[in-house]
Amino acid sequence: MLIQATSFREQLATIGTELVDGIMAAVPKIVLGTLFLALAYVAIKVILTIARSVFERLYPSSQRLVVDLTVTVIAIFLWFGAALVLLNIVGLGNVAASLGTASGFIGLGVAFALQDMIADTVAGVYLLRDPDFNEGYRVDTASVTGTITAIGLRKTRLRVEDGSLVVLANREVEKRWRLEESSREESAG
Repeated sequence: MLIQATSFREQLATIGTELVDGIMAAVPKIVLGTLFLALAYVAIKVILTIARSVFERLYPSSQRLVVDLTVTVIAIFLWFGAALVLLNIVGLGNVAASLGTASGFIGLGVAFALQDMIADTVAGVYLLRDPDFNEGYRVDTASVTGTITAIGLRKTRLRVEDGSLVVLANREVEKRWRLEESSREESAG
């Protein structure tokens, strides 16, 4: 019985020593990871502020949705990259590599699943940038003729002759639309 108690104490001491050694080995990585995270936070905030400023100069205030979308996409990529670097710093490089690879496949799956929404958003950006496609203009699309009341990233709203509001997906509008001559004259005058 005395031998077992001594053996148990030795095992407990070994476990305690290994635990302390493991914590002491992890402290520098944790400190370095925390320092990196603080620097990444500041750097990403600065980059996003600069990006927002640049895009707000490039796009008029009526196209704020495009600016917000662009800055959000940039932020997602920057934070994802920072997370992968953080995992590498704390010693989880294999996890970071696996996560990077898996996210590529997930991104492809999401893009395939959301292809119509993405097509609407891309078409919305083009429509918002087009100087001949603005609120108040009368347009003829493939399916309806009316006055533009609102242009969003995914949908365009048209008021038709009978006064009803028609909401169209931007990918459908962008495929084929034509500015009515009366709108062309009003915009010139």
